[in-house]
Amino acid sequence: MVTNPLTRNIDFSRQPLDLAAYEKSGGYHGLHAIARGLDPADVLDRVKESGLKGRGGAGFPTGLKWSFVPMGEGAPQQKYFVVNADEMEPGTFKDRLLMEGDPHLLIDGMIIASYAIQASKAYIFLRGEYTDSERILRKALAEAYERGYLGKNILDTGFDLDIIMHTSAGRYICGEETALLNALEGKRANPRAKPPFPQVSGLWGKPTIVNNVETICNLPGILAWGIDWYRSLTKGNDHGTKLFGISGKARTPGCWELPLGTPIRELLEVYGGGMRDGLQLKGFLPGGGSTDFMLPEHLDLNLDYDDIAGAGSRLATGTLILLDDKTCPVGMIGNLMTFFSHESCGYCTPCRDGLPWVDEIFREFERGNGTHKDLAILEEHVDYMGPGKTFCALAPGATAPLGSGLRYFREDFERHITEQRCPYKH
Repeated sequence: MVTNPLTRNIDFSRQPLDLAAYEKSGGYHGLHAIARGLDPADVLDRVKESGLKGRGGAGFPTGLKWSFVPMGEGAPQQKYFVVNADEMEPGTFKDRLLMEGDPHLLIDGMIIASYAIQASKAYIFLRGEYTDSERILRKALAEAYERGYLGKNILDTGFDLDIIMHTSAGRYICGEETALLNALEGKRANPRAKPPFPQVSGLWGKPTIVNNVETICNLPGILAWGIDWYRSLTKGNDHGTKLFGISGKARTPGCWELPLGTPIRELLEVYGGGMRDGLQLKGFLPGGGSTDFMLPEHLDLNLDYDDIAGAGSRLATGTLILLDDKTCPVGMIGNLMTFFSHESCGYCTPCRDGLPWVDEIFREFERGNGTHKDLAILEEHVDYMGPGKTFCALAPGATAPLGSGLRYFREDFERHITEQRCPYKH
């Protein structure tokens, strides 16, 4: 039984599989099932029953999201499918691994998803710095067109699909799907008011689905090996496998495909090799830079959406960013605040003005000028920029490491004030 459907074809000691080799490995099974008469509604039902959740951060059920697209005679005929391949979450590198290691897996999944919602045009919204990904994907797309898997009347099914590569200017705000759509239309990447949601009125006002790369790469396996197989892969409550990564001072940082529900301790100690010699784990961000800190006491929790949420954080992209006992948490959080303040689109006041102020306060801490009043101001900003108080989730994501850092590492902030310097610098 295949237990690593996302990475089974990936071997960076050689070139990625071409279309013929990918087919020999079982690829494009879903497309051939479509050619044999598989109905779009059947594809949607299979994705729903699989329990696949979005792998981009929110963890929303994929099939449920697709079901909001209007279908039938009265629905708009033009629909769009968009893959978010911008991947700018700090510490996250899983989507690049998939695109560069097995490009046909993504194209295969895009065909399945586009057919399910009857989209005739699909876009890969690719981070501009991912030049290797672009080169590899363009070659794979050319192969798919040449084979007749893309274009008009694919395999005599009457289904048309063009996939267009769009290399983006690369802003973090494009992780918000409506900001991505604005950027794709050539506008400033500001989020849109919702409702209407993109499933009803998205790209150029037409029904649109936006999904993450890793999410879509799950689809070929679901159609090839079935729902029961997919649900059997897990160790926890959520279904399937996921790419989990480690960045920071582990012995062997990297990225691995593991069952959802794998204990955090197993990821760190078995796959990551534990902390480097002479270092102890002080805390970690479980899903990239916009998640709440967790502590060593949380290592025995499972890597699934509910367990991590129950501990006050989010699984999100599934990449652990480690904080060791020789690294200053104030400096680490300050580095994230600099990033988030730079990446704000400036659309709403709490984010536009609040994040640069927070960033400047952290700079004062580094200069040895931090005060207890500054701590109070930081706590106020955690509230001012919290969920539901800004136009999108960028600022609430930024306050996740800030608020949890103030809670868990208060002593380190206090030492910056009393010693008038960073105590980790000698």
